[in-house]
Amino acid sequence: MAETANIAAMAERLSNELFAEFFWNITGPMNKNWTCEKKAQHKLDTHPSDVVFYYDDPYSRNRVYVNCDLKSYAKSSITVSAVRGALESLSKQVSCAEVSDEWRQLYIHPNVTPSICGLLFVYNHDGEYDKDFRQHLKSLKTAQLDLPKGSRLVILGPEDIFWLDNVRYEIVQMRGRRTGGAPLPDPAHCRYFYPQLVRRKNLELEHAKAATLEMLTSQLIVLEYDRQGRPDHKGLVLFYRGKGESPDEFTYLFDYLRSLQLLKEGIDIEIKLLDACPVAQPMFQKAQQVYIDGLSNASSGSPLAERVKHIHYKRMSQVLARFSDIELGMDYA
Repeated sequence: MAETANIAAMAERLSNELFAEFFWNITGPMNKNWTCEKKAQHKLDTHPSDVVFYYDDPYSRNRVYVNCDLKSYAKSSITVSAVRGALESLSKQVSCAEVSDEWRQLYIHPNVTPSICGLLFVYNHDGEYDKDFRQHLKSLKTAQLDLPKGSRLVILGPEDIFWLDNVRYEIVQMRGRRTGGAPLPDPAHCRYFYPQLVRRKNLELEHAKAATLEMLTSQLIVLEYDRQGRPDHKGLVLFYRGKGESPDEFTYLFDYLRSLQLLKEGIDIEIKLLDACPVAQPMFQKAQQVYIDGLSNASSGSPLAERVKHIHYKRMSQVLARFSDIELGMDYA
């Protein structure tokens, strides 16, 4: 039993460290059972909440509450049936949380508009899982989900967690000593970037600093930061979950930046890839050259061309988070 508890603690510790870097906060008690509101339907007396995170949505006044089911599985335990069972259980948790006064008293803050969703966090603690987890997801179409209309369930599999943990690690490393630029400032001067949209005005820019679930499950995570001592300057780091196999991938990122008017003086821009292909660097350089050549309104020496030239590319180092169940078991101080 102690060994099982220590293995479960691996996912708990990793999720806490991981989401803290994306500015998620924990609310209420961890590993808490609360009364099921649909006992006849769910055939359960209680539901568990391993941990509930929250963050403020950048495009509304909603506070998003993420009810998490944390799984720490060995390679052999990541099966379709195991994931389906966990997902069906999580859907019942979210369904009951929507109508449970007890759950709201435990986790919801006063005077906010809550939006509740579920997150299944599937961590491979032995680091040996080498299959395509998305194939499991295709097999989950038959899962019996009790989910209220408009509610969301999100699954982070081993590859997703590996990606996010490497982004987290890169950010931590950037705050220390680095070459080729100034260190990333402390978290108080960082935020995840959300553009002002025509149809969805960013209402909570000062408070909604966190990376949303939508951003964390997309191909692009954008971190914005202030340049210390230079109030008129800022920086952007684009963590791109692609391989950089063709110039078109980088052209897409240049277009993204240009469409939001971010290619201008006073904004330092870096693009970082984790699982980059061997030719990603020359593909990036080729994309820069082709993009500059294609600018219809300027020569290669124009301000816009200069901004494209000054975009930096870097390949991230890969790290794999591993925990010792023995060490976790001794972590009682």
